Amino acid sequence: MVDAGGIRLHVQRTGPADGRVPHATVVLVHGLLTDSLASYYFTVAPAFAAAGLDVVMYDLRGHGRSARPPRGYTLDHNIDDLEALLDRLAVTGPLHLVGNSYGGTIAFGYAARHPERALSLTLIESEPATPAWAAKLGRILDRVVTELAHNEPDAIAWITANRSQNTARLAKGAARLARETTLGRDIPASRVLTETEIRSVRCPILGVYGGDSDLADLVPLKRELLADFRSVVLPGHEHSVLVEAPATVGGHILDLIHAGSGVR
Repeated sequence: MVDAGGIRLHVQRTGPADGRVPHATVVLVHGLLTDSLASYYFTVAPAFAAAGLDVVMYDLRGHGRSARPPRGYTLDHNIDDLEALLDRLAVTGPLHLVGNSYGGTIAFGYAARHPERALSLTLIESEPATPAWAAKLGRILDRVVTELAHNEPDAIAWITANRSQNTARLAKGAARLARETTLGRDIPASRVLTETEIRSVRCPILGVYGGDSDLADLVPLKRELLADFRSVVLPGHEHSVLVEAPATVGGHILDLIHAGSGVR
């Protein structure tokens, strides 16, 4: 547990098991509501450590084992947390950023604040914070609040019957977070990036998308806005591509990181 600017964040950090000095640091930022650092811990993090990387992953405020304040969930709050966490961990040099879903929006926001620190950026089923992004998150979170948080018994019963016990457990946590905090109002009200701020991120950027995801449709726009953007679309997958195809996703990310680090 790390005190990151007044909030306690749960952090896991791993590196090469053979005692090698890591050749670069990669920071993994997870998604919203039902996600936690576990989505990396049990997928790509071990392969990243074995490849010689210093791997930093953490639970966002309100998620996993991190503290859950009743308010303070805007995008800027989350970027502030990442800044403070890296400071507490004495991670001071350039790094590789990987973000899944909302975590990618956080990672991009951090890179826009500190373009000199981003060696590379991977957006897994993610996009920068724009007015369209804020409107979409508003619709999603409004549905979570009205259909899940305020109608939890019926919603959880349906999820249990039609999905799985684990999905139902995660949904219960998401309902509690939406019900007991201002997250549902804060995120759609977040400050979004200007086009100039988006274009300021000039490090190599990889977009990884499921072929059946609507985010794959945004690839042409990202190519137009971002100076060094490449994409991978994985057919047959949707938003959960990280946990559905971890070896493939992780391999593409490592290719990007190794190219940027000069390591093969």
